[in-house]
Amino acid sequence: MSKKSHKKKTLLPKLRFPEFKGDGEWSCLNGKSLFAQISDKNHNGDLPVLAITQEHGAIPRELIDYNVSVTQSSINSYKIVRVGDFIISLRSFQGGIEYSNYEGICSPAYVILREKRGTVAAFFKYLFKSKAFIRELTKNLEGLRDGKMISYKQFSEVLIHLPSKPEQQKIADCLSSLDDLLAAHSAKLNALQDHKKGLLQQLFPGTPTSSSAIKKNAGEDAGAPSQTTPALRFPEFENEGEWVLSKLGPMATKVGSGITPRGGASNYRESGRPFIRSQNVSWGSLLLDDVVYIDEKMHQSFAGTEIKITDVFLNITGASIGRCTVANSEIKGGNVNQHVCLIRTKAKKLVPLFLSQFIISQFGQSQIDSFQAGGNRQGLNFEQVRSFFIPIPPNRAEQQKIADCLSALDDVIAAQTKQIAALKEHKKGLMQQLFSTGDSV
Repeated sequence: MSKKSHKKKTLLPKLRFPEFKGDGEWSCLNGKSLFAQISDKNHNGDLPVLAITQEHGAIPRELIDYNVSVTQSSINSYKIVRVGDFIISLRSFQGGIEYSNYEGICSPAYVILREKRGTVAAFFKYLFKSKAFIRELTKNLEGLRDGKMISYKQFSEVLIHLPSKPEQQKIADCLSSLDDLLAAHSAKLNALQDHKKGLLQQLFPGTPTSSSAIKKNAGEDAGAPSQTTPALRFPEFENEGEWVLSKLGPMATKVGSGITPRGGASNYRESGRPFIRSQNVSWGSLLLDDVVYIDEKMHQSFAGTEIKITDVFLNITGASIGRCTVANSEIKGGNVNQHVCLIRTKAKKLVPLFLSQFIISQFGQSQIDSFQAGGNRQGLNFEQVRSFFIPIPPNRAEQQKIADCLSALDDVIAAQTKQIAALKEHKKGLMQQLFSTGDSV
């Protein structure tokens, strides 16, 4: 008689802290055993209105860019949210259930959950964002789309895997400390970015504060600065004299863009010639994680836009208009599409990195704004790009010094950004391993 091997369900996580390895399997309870539905409207409308977001959880609207007007009669129907409550949002089937660090009120459309068994709320803050839980939550919700809410009845039937309270606390503390580390690194990144913004304002002359300021000494042409020397200057150049205002056109050998191949994405390959699109151009850096490639035949069809090292890229259409950076050896020999303007400077007159940093400065961006009707950025043409006013120091070495300074800061910012991304991936990996999935073993 043949024997069949049977897989059985286990309620153990892949990764467990040593002190809990002998504690056995996690328990399995349904949602209604752990959480009650709350619909408390006993307030005077004096509590802050909370926005329910995937990025911040439940957070007062005034703390984020969330401008939605509500009437007082609507406010009266809002539900009270306490610190530690959870909210089922419209997109919980995509991003999990949101946690509230704030007391406030939210729309009656939301389902508010409050734990009722003395569990560790912070444990569920992370569990409800884990892939395992979201998969369990959406297992029987076929056809659910944006605009529809998961009901309390549906949540109450979801099976939740739960360790002992000390293990809950240990997992919560581990992930919370990682969040604190991420917050510290994010604060450092913000400080570096603010420092660069300050340097950009001080290292270039004539940062305008109004449309009239950028027209001084330039007739009706937008772009002339209100000063001819920067507020901050390296000591070796303090006696070099005033900067000279010049249009970009005469200092460039090429201002143009490529095209998107007929057939669009069907032409993209996993290797070949790099094909740079607007999403690959950031503020002083290249974003190459999702770079695509084209084959040699396609490249030859518009080889006139072949990328050379130190070509300057400027996004001229779409939401990312104004982003600017410089090509490097990774994308040498590639091409750009029609949304990216390729600027090739006369190196003896204009240092490419200097030009790129100037364009992303407040003064450079104000010139881009001056070409947009009503301040609504829609697009730039090549003639407008050629007409940019560029303040040039009398000594080319000063251009290079400024470019090197700002570029070095960009490298630090890029390294900090990568570190944050690595920490986020580490947290994601931990969450996949610290929570029981109930999968067969």
